[in-house]
Amino acid sequence: MSESAGLLAGRDFVEVRFGGSGGQGVILMGVILAVAATRDHRYVIQTQSYGPEARGGYSRSDVIISDRTVDYPQLLGIDLLVALTDEAAHRYVAALRATGVFLFDSDEVRDPPLVPGASYGVPFARLALEATGRAQAANILTLGAVVGLTGVVRAASLEQSVLGMVPPGTEDLNLAAMRRGLGLLGDEWRRESASQGALPLG
Repeated sequence: MSESAGLLAGRDFVEVRFGGSGGQGVILMGVILAVAATRDHRYVIQTQSYGPEARGGYSRSDVIISDRTVDYPQLLGIDLLVALTDEAAHRYVAALRATGVFLFDSDEVRDPPLVPGASYGVPFARLALEATGRAQAANILTLGAVVGLTGVVRAASLEQSVLGMVPPGTEDLNLAAMRRGLGLLGDEWRRESASQGALPLG
């Protein structure tokens, strides 16, 4: 079990879904999180699905993180849904558990679906552009935010996973994006989403 703090840190079994479109790095997000969880000495299964289009089609990555052996490789529900597009938010939200966490890009998901659990909107791509000069770093920034909010893996494990998985020469840029996500403040979590029903942090 990891020693993280966060909304999901105390759970011994967590089912995560990242949803977005081709070209947003959604598959890589799932792989990086899965590798980070193995660094926390947990059992992990990662699966993925995507449309035939290289860019613009749907993309999905699922990660199961457990303290015990995982017997079934598919999600039975979602404890953490991370949506980078409006389509992903509305396509997958029905599977979110009542105790789950919904995290979305508030620039892309302008009318987020209501959920019974915690819901947070952050303009990930915009923040990535501001922090690194590249909106494409939004996936790594989002992973930092995921870990900072939920504690689903340790921050140190995420950093090691990011360094091992991103293309050579982009390590500094991606670490800057990850740390920006980890360091999001309460008012930044509320930004763009408080008026839409998302819950403030803290």
